[in-house]
Amino acid sequence: QVQLVESGGGLVQPGGSLRLSCAASGIIFSFYDMGWYRQAPGKQRELVSLITSRGTTNYADSVKGRFTISRDNTEKRVYLQMYSLKPEETAVYYCNAALGVASYWGQGTQVTVSS
Repeated sequence: QVQLVESGGGLVQPGGSLRLSCAASGIIFSFYDMGWYRQAPGKQRELVSLITSRGTTNYADSVKGRFTISRDNTEKRVYLQMYSLKPEETAVYYCNAALGVASYWGQGTQVTVSS
């Protein structure tokens, strides 16, 4: 059974930082492209960042230079380090694992950016 479990969300002030973590089980983690998505209330889910099985990364324009995605294939974890957070980045952040037509999602972790 595939499980993706996110952690690290919470309440942070504007300009603050958070590090999200996603622990994977039930998949050959190193084979999968891993992504972080977010969904704000009333909005569509959007891609924040992606790291391929080979380690290639890409980022949404809005987070370039502030967010860093990384992965640890030994620990089967993917991370999202977020700096200089903005109130409009308040959302539920989801971890995704993708390989071909297979796509798995975690339950999400809430990030609230507010003073």
